[in-house]
Amino acid sequence: MEISSRIDYALRMLSEVAKAEEGSVVSVRYVAEQRGIPYSFARTIQHDLVKCGLLATARGPHGGMRLAVDARTTTLLDVIERVEGPVFQPNERCGMVQLDCLWEQLRHQTERYLSSVTIYQFAVEGLVPLPYDENMFRLAVPPTTTEVNS
Repeated sequence: MEISSRIDYALRMLSEVAKAEEGSVVSVRYVAEQRGIPYSFARTIQHDLVKCGLLATARGPHGGMRLAVDARTTTLLDVIERVEGPVFQPNERCGMVQLDCLWEQLRHQTERYLSSVTIYQFAVEGLVPLPYDENMFRLAVPPTTTEVNS
């Protein structure tokens, strides 16, 4: 499974906009610089995010972009599906029960994972879903690189 640059940059942009004071706007240039996104690509992503209803824009000298959705209720799955469509769409069922089951479970787990965290939790609170038990995730600050490797 591949995560496209488009969705990676879209999540970076939405994260930065979500951190802005409620009601304020943020410039595309500022977000691009803060999140390491090439400016021309940031403009394209901005257009995509407006088109799919995640961002709203204001023109003029004090213009910019703001969230068009509630960051506290919009999940990362919502974002990905609006930007790119279904997060995981295997080919038609092949008739091999084990393989069909494998793909269905992968789709189910991926959707559960991405729907367990909102833009606000991810961007503002710095939380990600971590496995809690076989069927659950808990939101927590991600471990540092050294904690993961030990």
